[in-house]
Amino acid sequence: MDYLWIALGSAAGGVSRALVVNWLAQRLALAPIWSTVAVNVTGSLAIGFLTAWVGRPAEDGHPVRAVAGPLLMTGFCGGYTTFSAFSLHTLQLAQSQRWWQAGANIVLSLVLCLLAVGLGWLAGSAGRR
Repeated sequence: MDYLWIALGSAAGGVSRALVVNWLAQRLALAPIWSTVAVNVTGSLAIGFLTAWVGRPAEDGHPVRAVAGPLLMTGFCGGYTTFSAFSLHTLQLAQSQRWWQAGANIVLSLVLCLLAVGLGWLAGSAGRR
């Protein structure tokens, strides 16, 4: 049953990623590379929050927690975040010798995603009290 939840979450995450990237491109005229950074940061925030808020499904055997991990964390967040696109964009920037943009992509993605996952964790922890 976990695989069904993962599949459903992955589909929703992938569609959500496309919607967010298209919205950012249309509304803010962001290039795909910066939309990828935005998706990775918001995905990191979400998985940090969910990890803290949901906790481990085995902690109390609660049915919502048993579904939330596969559906939301593995499925949705896995389908939503785009580290393969991040890697491709970075490679393409490096290949075109746009070094500062490649470096900015690496640094911003790493730092902002780590901050976002930490903020998500704090928010999720506060919600469990």
